[in-house]
Amino acid sequence: VQLQASGGGPVQAGGSLRLSCAASGSIFSFNFMGWYRQAPGKQRELVASITSGGSTNYADSVKGRFTISRDFAKNTVYLQMNSLKPADTAVYYCNAEYPALATILSSWGQGTQVTVSS
Repeated sequence: VQLQASGGGPVQAGGSLRLSCAASGSIFSFNFMGWYRQAPGKQRELVASITSGGSTNYADSVKGRFTISRDFAKNTVYLQMNSLKPADTAVYYCNAEYPALATILSSWGQGTQVTVSS
C-alpha cells in the first residue's frame, strides 16, 4: 500500500489546514492510521490516530484543535488542524498498519510541510 500525503503549506497562527492521506488501496481493513510530525531537531511524534473500529487518540498538545477522520469511499484519512500555533510547525507524515501476508505491515507517506508563522 502506498500513501500520499498532501495539504500542508504556510499558514498564520490561528489559521487552519486540512491534511489528506490517500491510500492506493482500500483502508477498510487497516488496523490503524495515524498522523505523525517531526520538527527540526526533534523526534517524530504521534499526533493523532484512528483504529479500524473508529477509536481516535490525540496528543495532549493538539487535543481540542485537531481532528482525525476517514472516508472509506475515497480511501483517505484527514487531519483537520484548527487554531494552529507556531509550535505545530513540522513535517507531517501519515502512517498505516494493515494485515497482509499473515503479518502486519506498515507504510508511510512522504510527508507534507506545515509552517505556522506568528
